[in-house]
Amino acid sequence: MNYIDMHCDTLSEALVRGQKTAKSLEGTMVDVERLKRSGAAGQFFAMFLPQKESIPQLNTLLEKMYEIYQNTLSECSDILAPAYRAEDLEKNRREGKISAFLTIENGVVAEEKLENIQRFYRKGVRLITLTWNDENCFGYPHSSDREEMRRGLTPFGKEAVSYMEEQGILVDVSHLSDGGFYDVADIMKKPFVASHSNCRALAPATRNLTDDMIRLLAEHGGVAGINFEPSFLNGNPGDTLSRVERMCDHVEHFIRIGGVECVGIGTDFDGIGGQFEISDCTQMEKLFTALRKRGISEGTLEKIAYRNVERVIREGM
Repeated sequence: MNYIDMHCDTLSEALVRGQKTAKSLEGTMVDVERLKRSGAAGQFFAMFLPQKESIPQLNTLLEKMYEIYQNTLSECSDILAPAYRAEDLEKNRREGKISAFLTIENGVVAEEKLENIQRFYRKGVRLITLTWNDENCFGYPHSSDREEMRRGLTPFGKEAVSYMEEQGILVDVSHLSDGGFYDVADIMKKPFVASHSNCRALAPATRNLTDDMIRLLAEHGGVAGINFEPSFLNGNPGDTLSRVERMCDHVEHFIRIGGVECVGIGTDFDGIGGQFEISDCTQMEKLFTALRKRGISEGTLEKIAYRNVERVIREGM
C-alpha cells in the first residue's frame, strides 16, 4: 500500500556516516532504494538540529544536510522528486516517483527573524517542528516539569506561527510543550500537525498528545503521525520493544477520540532506538496488514496511510 511518512532523520544519519547522498545507507532504517521497494508515495526528510551547538554551527549542520538532500534528489531523480505542494505530490505519483518533502526539526535557527523563515521556505522547507527538547525562540519543549510544560510560545513564536501559516509551511507541534500546543491551536486557522507523536492515554511520554489535544488537532483538520519509538508506544517506559499491535492500539485510540481523519504515519525512522518489529521502511506493510486484521476498512486504511496527510498538504501548503 502507498503511504506518506511525515518524519525520518535519515539526512542526519547520512551526515554522521559521511555519506554524500541517502541513496543507499547500510544499517539505517530508510534510504531511497528501500523507499522504492516499500511503496512510499511521500517521505518527509527532517534536517535535525540538536541545539547543543552555537547558531553558526547549527547553520553549518543545516547546510550540510541540505547539500545531502540536494545530492540525493540529483542522484535519485528517476525515483525521487521534490514536492512543495499537493500538485507536486500528484504529479510525482503519476510519474511513478516518490515525493520528497524537506523539513526542519527544531526552529532554533530562525533566530527571532521572519526573514530566516522566508529563507527556509525558498530552500524548499515545507514543515518546521517548532522545538526539539530545549527552549528556543519559538517557545518551550515538552517536559516532565509541570510548570515548564504549561509554558507556551514566545511573542516571536506566535508571530512566526501566523507567518508560517500564511507562507504555506506546516506547523509541527511534536516536541512542543502543552502550553505551546494550545497557543498554536488558538492561532491557527489552517491544519497543523504532530508529525511524530502518539497518544498519552496509552503511553505516558510527554511527547505524546492528550485526548483533549487530539480533539483540538482533529477540529483543526490536523493529523498526528504514529511514531514507532517504543517509549512513545508502551505504557511501561522500560519496555524497549516496538510492537505492531501497540501501533494499532494507538491508531484505534486516535480514531476513537479524533476520528478517522486525524491519524497518519510519522515513523521517526533513523531517530529512534530499541527493538523493532518494523525495523525499516520495507516492512511497513506489516502495520497495514495488522490494521486490516483489526477490522479497519480499506477506505479508512487508505486515509491513515496516505489520504489524511495528502489533505493536510493540500490545505496547509
